[in-house]
Amino acid sequence: MYTTSRNLYALNEETPMVTPASPPAEGRFARLLSSQGISRPIAWGFVALTIFMIGDGIEAGFLSPYLDERGFDGGQIALLWSVYGIVVAVAAWLSGALAEAWGPKRVMMLGFGIWVVFEVLFLVFGVMAGNFEIMLLAFGIRGLGYPMFAYGFLVWVTIDTDEQVMGRAVGWYWFFSTLGLGVLSSYFAGAVIPIIGELATLWMALAFVVVGGVMVLVLLRNPVTKKVTVASSVKGVVSSLTIVATNPKVGVGGVIRIINTLSFYAFVVFLTTYMVRDVGFDLAQWQIIWGTMLAANVAANLLSGYLADWIGRVNVVAWAGGIGCFVTVLALFYVPTLIGPNFLVTIAIAIVYGLALGMFVPLSAIVPLLAPKNKAAAVAILNLGAGLSQFIGPVIAGLAAPIGVEGTVWIIAVLYLVGFGLTFLLKAPKEADDVVSANPAPSAVAA
Repeated sequence: MYTTSRNLYALNEETPMVTPASPPAEGRFARLLSSQGISRPIAWGFVALTIFMIGDGIEAGFLSPYLDERGFDGGQIALLWSVYGIVVAVAAWLSGALAEAWGPKRVMMLGFGIWVVFEVLFLVFGVMAGNFEIMLLAFGIRGLGYPMFAYGFLVWVTIDTDEQVMGRAVGWYWFFSTLGLGVLSSYFAGAVIPIIGELATLWMALAFVVVGGVMVLVLLRNPVTKKVTVASSVKGVVSSLTIVATNPKVGVGGVIRIINTLSFYAFVVFLTTYMVRDVGFDLAQWQIIWGTMLAANVAANLLSGYLADWIGRVNVVAWAGGIGCFVTVLALFYVPTLIGPNFLVTIAIAIVYGLALGMFVPLSAIVPLLAPKNKAAAVAILNLGAGLSQFIGPVIAGLAAPIGVEGTVWIIAVLYLVGFGLTFLLKAPKEADDVVSANPAPSAVAA
């Protein structure tokens, strides 16, 4: 009746009636995404990132034994991965450096194109033809692809996200990235290899990458439309280096990023052998322990972002990340060593270790905000730290032979204490502090 009366009144007065319209569903959904740190214009990018990373990670668990079966020796396989790792480290830095001059989408599309072209060359003229030289060249150059795509999108996230929810945003970024690279890709490969074989599975990886790349091409708009020039490109690369001199705290953030995953890449080299050969776990048990740790890390990537926006980003990185890793790295060695291959106790420690590793994620929010006018260059330093961690971790693992496993574990643990101290040198800009102080958490100190 109320609506009818208003309509009659409007007609009698010959005045158009304006009925307040409820917000469209898309508007409400966009606000929900934004409140969780996912900017609506790039929301599909998180889905595309996951699909792309599934494709990139499919090969990780079986490429080495597959190449061994095809007659390539251990030295060749090690060289293949070493060259790939070095290129990935360089590309991780370059992605942030170029994103400032080109715009993140252009960098992502370059990475996408490189990945597709050189994966085809790697498979057709390398693996299928049994030509190691082509494999080495193509696989190495393909290493430019995934960092440009993935870390280019990280730059986009830091540019397109409000500062007050930056912690959540980078948490979602690392959640989706790790979910695709380390979890879904492994499950997919394990499910399809018995059915279609290794080579066909490698071709399936290409299909995932194509879908992710096309999604970015079609569904996301480039936030930077300025013309690309040689001068602007050189400026972006130079600024990604000089920012450490002009803003030393960004360099400190890069060092902490190296420390972040140092233990992970070192443990991959020597801890499995120690746990199976010396402690007494069988390989299947240890794989379950390690896989569960990775699952916990995926969850922590998201949890840490929300926790950082609640109790302070520096607090989360320093205490939950630095001290958490210091304690759990030592526990992961000493507890099984002292009590033997106790599966339940060790898997519990591994879960906490995986959670602690994920507590460094707020670095991706802290460091760009230290250089608000040059976020891409700051992210480039973080990316370089991630790449160097992948290189330095195995180098430290090499100490296990001359000084023993225990001494190597202590070196890694002490580095986390160094990271703990360095983290307090990082301070969020005043705007971020104001946001946290305006929404204080009980008994919490803002970063």
